[in-house]
Amino acid sequence: MTFNKKQRYRFSEAPIWNIQRNYYEEEGTKAWNNDQVPQYITSNPMIATSYAEMIFGLLQDRANKEYSSEPIMIMELGAGAGRLAYHVLSELCRLRDYAGIVLPPFRYIMTDLAINNVLAWKEHPALQSFIAEGLLDFAQFDAVHDTALNLVVSDATIRERDLKQPLIIIANYFFDSIPQELIYVGDGRIYEADVFVEYPEHMDSLKPSEVLDRISLHYEHRRAPEYEQETYPYRDVIAIYQEQLEDSHILFPVAGITCLERLNRLSQAGFLLITADKGDHLLDNWKFAEPPELILHGSFSLTANYHAIQHVFERRGATALFPPHHYKNINVGCILNMDKPMDYFNTRLAYRRFIERFGPDEFFSMKIWVDRNLDNMGLQQILSFWRLGGYDAEFFIQSTKQISSLLPDANDEEMQDILRGIQLMWSSYYVMEQRYDLALDAGLLLFEMEMYEDSKRFLEISIHQEQGEIVSTVFYCLAICCFELELDEDALRYVRELLEREPDHEEALALLNIFELC
Repeated sequence: MTFNKKQRYRFSEAPIWNIQRNYYEEEGTKAWNNDQVPQYITSNPMIATSYAEMIFGLLQDRANKEYSSEPIMIMELGAGAGRLAYHVLSELCRLRDYAGIVLPPFRYIMTDLAINNVLAWKEHPALQSFIAEGLLDFAQFDAVHDTALNLVVSDATIRERDLKQPLIIIANYFFDSIPQELIYVGDGRIYEADVFVEYPEHMDSLKPSEVLDRISLHYEHRRAPEYEQETYPYRDVIAIYQEQLEDSHILFPVAGITCLERLNRLSQAGFLLITADKGDHLLDNWKFAEPPELILHGSFSLTANYHAIQHVFERRGATALFPPHHYKNINVGCILNMDKPMDYFNTRLAYRRFIERFGPDEFFSMKIWVDRNLDNMGLQQILSFWRLGGYDAEFFIQSTKQISSLLPDANDEEMQDILRGIQLMWSSYYVMEQRYDLALDAGLLLFEMEMYEDSKRFLEISIHQEQGEIVSTVFYCLAICCFELELDEDALRYVRELLEREPDHEEALALLNIFELC
C-alpha cells in the first residue's frame, strides 16, 4: 500500500476522531445496518430488561426517600439506532404498570452527536406513543464540549443544577468511541504515546470507513511530567499506574470523565451511570498492554478504561459495581455517584440479579453457541432461549427454519407457546433502517401450524408493508386462511390476485374451480 505524508499527533487530537465523527454524520441510522456497527449485543431486549430493572430500582429507592414528585431524567449517550431506548422504555412502563406503586415520573432523553439520528428518532413510528405520553425527548449532544441539554420535543433546556433528582446516564459503546489520551508507563515514569498517522493516497475521494480501513498508525513515546504533578486532576489514579504498572500503554479517558463531571453538574443529586462496553475495570488487564489497535466496524472502537473512571468517582464517594468475574464479550458496570449510595439497595439488588448473577455478557456467550448449534436444537430449547432473550425478533428470524422443521412433532402446548411468543415479539418489535419482513415469517409459520386467523393477520400486514415485493405464495396462503375461516369473498379475491401474477399457478386454479363449483 502506498501512503503519502506522515504527521505526528497527540493521540486524543489525532484525525481518527474527526473521521469517526464524519462517519456517523454521513451514515446516520444506516450505520447499524447488517451490524456494520455492532448493535445487537448492547440493544437486545435482554440487556434492555436488565437496564430497566436497575432504573426501576432507582425509582423505588427515590420513592422510599420520599422524592416522588420531581421527574427523573434518563439520558442515553450515543443512542444510535434507537433500539435500546425503545426496549428500555417498553419494559420500564411494564414494570411501572405491573407494580402499581407510587414512583417518581420519568423521562427518557435520547442523545447523539449526529443531528440526522436525532431527526430520525423523532419520526420513528415505534417511538410516537412515548413522545405523546411525555416519556421521551431528544437532544443533540457533543460529549466533548456541551454543558447543557437542549430538548427537541419540549423545547426546554436543562442547565447546571436544574435537576432535583439524580440523572440516570446510559452509555453503551460510548467511552471506547470518544477521544482518549494514550499514556505509557515505564520505569515509574509517565510518557505520552504520540501517534504518527500515515494517510492513504487519494484520501479525499474515500469514504470515512475506507479511510479508517487504510490509515496506518505508529507510536512514539514522549515524557509527560504534567501527569505526575500534584495539580493534575486525576493524579491519584496516575500514581497507581506508576506504582503498579510497567511497560504498559494506558488509554486514559479524560474526555469520558470530564463528560460525566459536566453531566453531574446538571443535577443537585448526582448521577447513576449504567454502562456497557469492551472495557476493563481490573488493573491487571492493563499490565504490559501493547499500543492500541483500531477495531474496525465501519467506524472504530478501542478498549474503555473503566478502571480509571471507577477510581476517580469512588475517591469522591461513589459506589461502583462491576462483575467480580472476568467478562468475555461485554463488561456492564454501574456507578452510583450520589449521596449515601449504599442506601440505594433496590438499585444495587437489581444489578446483582440482572448483571452479576447472569447478565448480558453471559447471554451473549450463550447466543454465540446457539447460533452455531441451532440446527441441532429441539423446540423446547429454542423456546426457552427465545423466552430468555425477551422474545427477540432477531433470534426468531434466525430460528424460523428450524422451528418449521420441528412442527410435525410439536404438541398443542408448544404451538400455543410459539403463538404467544410471536404476539409478544410483534408487540415490542423495533423496525430499523434495514427493514426485514418479520410479519411474513410469522404469518407463514402460523400457517404451517394451521392457526389461520393469526396467520391471516400477519400475512396481511406483510402485503400492506411490502407493496411491489410480495411473494405469490403469500396470496395462496391468504386464500387458504380465508377459505378455512369461511371468508369466501376474501379467499376468491386473493386467488384472483395470485392468478394475475402467476396465471398458471396450479393450486390457485384448483381453488378457483372449487369456488366456481360452489
